[in-house]
Amino acid sequence: MTDYKLLKNQLISLAEEEANYLPLLSNASALIFEGLTDLNWAGFYLMNKGSLLLGPFQGKVACIRIPLGKGVCGTAAAKNETILVDNVHEFPGHIACDGASNSEIVIPIHYNGEVAGVLDIDSPKFSRFSETDRLGLEGFVRALESVISFE
Repeated sequence: MTDYKLLKNQLISLAEEEANYLPLLSNASALIFEGLTDLNWAGFYLMNKGSLLLGPFQGKVACIRIPLGKGVCGTAAAKNETILVDNVHEFPGHIACDGASNSEIVIPIHYNGEVAGVLDIDSPKFSRFSETDRLGLEGFVRALESVISFE
């Protein structure tokens, strides 16, 4: 069972030292990758020139740019809502950056009232992410939004 309260507290502590998005997202991806089990990718895509650009992550090589509305990440950003997918192979328009991924959760990140990017987490296990994970990860992202600086 993941201790999401501990992950949030660790993130907030890291931000006290430096709130700049680059080191903070780098450490946030490491916290998630080490704090959750059965993952093969955890990281961020950031809004850039009208699409999502690869940001800090843990895992295998990833897609560099994702158009809004495409794949799980692009759809979550376009709809501005969390998307939890039990089987990515059944998701219309899924972008297979890593063929080993079978389930995924993507949570939009906001800055100054706009979608600034997404937190993307993949697992080789089908149905890896539960409602508890969704709530915990959304809380993690809300904590991130409260401390991060994109300036």
